[in-house]
Amino acid sequence: MISAFPNAMPVEGFMGGLLIGLAAAIMLLGLGRIAGVSGMAARATGIADSGAPRNVAIAFVVGLPLGALLIAQTVGAVNVSFPASIWPLIIGGLLVGYGTRLGSGCTSGHGVCGLSRLSPRSMVATGMFMASGFVTVGLLRAGGWQ
Repeated sequence: MISAFPNAMPVEGFMGGLLIGLAAAIMLLGLGRIAGVSGMAARATGIADSGAPRNVAIAFVVGLPLGALLIAQTVGAVNVSFPASIWPLIIGGLLVGYGTRLGSGCTSGHGVCGLSRLSPRSMVATGMFMASGFVTVGLLRAGGWQ
């Protein structure tokens, strides 16, 4: 166990990363499409007119929670906690949605698929995601929030 992260699950994280990489490779090699969640969600809901075929996007989006359910049934549930109020989740979701449209993709599209294709735009976007995360954690810890 990693002393700084007593609840870390490195084997599970490694296996999840392998599955995400495999899914992205199958999508790219099989359909010639990027497996970015925000793009798939936009296509599945009809917000976007281009991208993967709509039925593929719907299957992708529906498969995300079904895959999580399958894993939870197989190896056990993961302990998850949410804020007492729903407003931070709503505000955070809206900000993430705005950011994905502004940045032409999300962390999965840029960070997993874009970096593996050595896309300069994805390298910049992923650097910005990481820098923003570092600054946010620093500010939250400086403010006494965990």
